[in-house]
Amino acid sequence: MIGMALLGIGAKAEAAEIVDSVEVYFHQGRARIEPEFHSNGLRIDSLNEFVTRDSRLRLKGVKVIGSASPEGSVAINKNLSERRAKSIFNAIAALPDSIAEFDYIGRDWAGLRQMVEQDPQVPSRRQTLSLLNKICSQMADGEPDNAENLRRVKELPSYNYMYQRMFPALRFSRLFVNYEPALRGSVTAPGLLPVTYTVVSDTPELALLPIAPARKPFYMALKTNMLFDAALIPNLGAEFYVGRNWSVTANWAYAWWDKNSTHRYWRYYGGDIGVRRWFGRAAERKPLTGHHLGLSAGVFTFDFEMGGRGYMGGKPGRTLWDRCLMTSALEYGYSLPVSRRLNIDFSIGVGYAGGKIVEYTPREGKYIWEKTKRVNWFGPTKAEISLVWLIGRGNVNSRKGASL
Repeated sequence: MIGMALLGIGAKAEAAEIVDSVEVYFHQGRARIEPEFHSNGLRIDSLNEFVTRDSRLRLKGVKVIGSASPEGSVAINKNLSERRAKSIFNAIAALPDSIAEFDYIGRDWAGLRQMVEQDPQVPSRRQTLSLLNKICSQMADGEPDNAENLRRVKELPSYNYMYQRMFPALRFSRLFVNYEPALRGSVTAPGLLPVTYTVVSDTPELALLPIAPARKPFYMALKTNMLFDAALIPNLGAEFYVGRNWSVTANWAYAWWDKNSTHRYWRYYGGDIGVRRWFGRAAERKPLTGHHLGLSAGVFTFDFEMGGRGYMGGKPGRTLWDRCLMTSALEYGYSLPVSRRLNIDFSIGVGYAGGKIVEYTPREGKYIWEKTKRVNWFGPTKAEISLVWLIGRGNVNSRKGASL
């Protein structure tokens, strides 16, 4: 339990151990201290002032804790917690390595369990606590952390809630400086104001960031394929995150440019629907970001003529469904954050495209049918370089190029 003791002008020095501490918080995946983030700079300055000014106390020991939130691999989080601990140690002046003790927590399952215990609004809270208790018990018995622990936690209905509202509080490091009085008897220091110190008798509890009232996050994106835009084909796509690293997509494009006097036509319309599975570190940090694999299927038709022979997808004068070409694709892509609400998505798809294509020639104000052929194509069927606008509560990248 953390208590408070006052050491001031004319006060007798206590025999009790005197400890002060500071904690700093980090953006996801980072170990560099940012002074403005959660007032880190003010906390460090306060402890630095205490460490360097008070000659009435003798430094006895230093303990440094580094922590990471559970997403990501065991090795990465262990390394991250070590770098975070060293960052805060180096930020405090005049601390010798010889008396410092470091604790690299890695994935802080115990801290996550404590926050779930304190928050009655956690979805499926009983199920979540049961799994976290099991993980903490296994680790207390000496079993190492592993990828299976994270996989099971990510399958919980509460994972997105914890990711958004609890994981940031686990990305921290904390440093304790342990002092004892340098002199016995009365300690006087004319001109100094009273100084308040923290006395601890046990391992301190985790300092938790405030948790906002529960609001379910929502992830959606609107996008335009810049390759179609460059070909003067306006287009719009939408993507909805449905949970557990899955999303659904829908795209539509429409262009109807023509100049009858010179027999020039540039017409295209069609679209597709699909499903995507997201994976990788970036996808673990935030939905609709990072690597993705998907399946899509669509229909389209066209009429292209540049003053000579023309090509039309399907039979003239019919509806889209009568004359459309069919397409399907197995896709791979990567969605790269570029600003708080913008990503660029690079995607390529291979699969099947097929249907009838009519060739014709404009002659004396008429269009003369030449031939109809059936096309069956296996190979690349889709390419995207899309500008993606992120929409929804919590659907933001924290910094340019990063979602942590």
